[in-house]
Formats: sequence, structure tokens, C-alpha cells
Amino acid sequence: MISASDTDIPGTASNLKKGLGLALLVIVFDQISKWWIITSVMNPPRVIEVLPFFNLVLAFNQGVSFGLFDTGSGAGQWLLASIAIAISIGLAVWLARAVHVTVVVALGLIIGGAMGNVVDRFAVGAVVDFLDFHAFGHHWPAFNVADTGITIGAAILILESFFQPKDDVWLIEKP
Repeated sequence: MISASDTDIPGTASNLKKGLGLALLVIVFDQISKWWIITSVMNPPRVIEVLPFFNLVLAFNQGVSFGLFDTGSGAGQWLLASIAIAISIGLAVWLARAVHVTVVVALGLIIGGAMGNVVDRFAVGAVVDFLDFHAFGHHWPAFNVADTGITIGAAILILESFFQPKDDVWLIEKP
């Protein structure tokens, strides 16, 4: 079994505070970026070419990733927001028990991203997306800062799982 080392964040209360602090930063940066896009950059809405492979756009996603499960209904928005909140609570429990700094960072990014998109669902009725990458005429679905936090956090967790011994696979403090 691996115990906390010098590179880990000591103490679960500290982990929870730091992880949730990072989540709050993601939420704030996400909401400020969306507010700026809606009120200034995309007023009026249009496609703004920033680089030959990157545009700023304005899209309202009522589904989940890449528009999947788009119900177009208010009940669907409440359901998706409720699922995101429930998952975030579960991740916060994991966060409180995490002993590795990389897991704390990853979970903070994922929770912040999920909750940033929940704010949109309640405030706008859809998730605001505006980052549009494309190549050779094919566009990746538009996304936002919250989605970036979720993706980077998930990638960190996946990479972290490859470098942990089998008996430490859950990356939590054992009672």
C-alpha cells in the first residue's frame, strides 16, 4: 500500500478545501468567460475566426456532451442538472478521501466544470458553448471552459490510474 508522500497534500480536510477551491475558480472563470462572450464578443452573434483552425461561436447546448440527449424541454434541463449535481456530490466525497495531489486537482477540475455547466442550465436553460476547433472542413463540437476543466480532470485521472500500484487504485485514504 502507498501512503501519502512528500508530494501529496496532507490531510483530507485540506484536500477537500483545496479541491473545492479549484472547483470554484473553474466555475468563476467559466461564468466570466461566458458572460463576456454573450454580452460583448457575440453581440450580435457571428462566427469570429481567431486562427485558421479556431473560431469563436455562440451555441446553446440543451443536451450533454456534443449535444447528446438533447430533449429541448425544461424537464430535461432539470434532469441533466440533477444528474450533474449528484455526480459532483459523489466526486466531492472521493475528493475528501483523496491523498494524491493529482487526484485532488483532477476532481476539483471535474467538479468545477460540471457545476459551471449546471449554472448555465439554471440561468440560461442551456449550456453556453463558444470554442470551435476545426480542421479540413470538419468541426469539433463547440465547447467552453467548464468542458475543458472536465476533460483535463478526466485525463489526469486516467493517466494517474496508469501510474498507481494495483493496491492503491482507488487513490483514497483507507480507514
